[in-house]
Amino acid sequence: MAKVTVVFAVLLIALGLAGFIGTGSVHYTALIPTWIGLILGIFGLLSLSPDAGRRKLFMHINVTVALLGFLGTVGELIRSTVKTNASGVAPAAAAVGSKYALAAILLVYVILCVRSFITARRARLV
Repeated sequence: MAKVTVVFAVLLIALGLAGFIGTGSVHYTALIPTWIGLILGIFGLLSLSPDAGRRKLFMHINVTVALLGFLGTVGELIRSTVKTNASGVAPAAAAVGSKYALAAILLVYVILCVRSFITARRARLV
């Protein structure tokens, strides 16, 4: 699962950079996926350790970061939708698309991690 984490980290870094460039390199909040990707990438590389304890620790940190990122992104999507309906001014399409992509990537990652944790636990109990 550590190698999968690095792949997701690269996807998030690319998403953040594309969002930043897509918004004219003006809005630094478009780099939020990049920072999440860097955190996942660092802890993903640290979880490549042969020590099972370290691997579990860093993978649990990764899934926690991803879950918090997903919840924060969904909260922001809900907030911006309510704000849009109240003000009538729609946010930039690139920003909304980037938020949906971030939420989707993080949700898939969390689901894969949880499935991996369950499989590892079942294998340990047998």
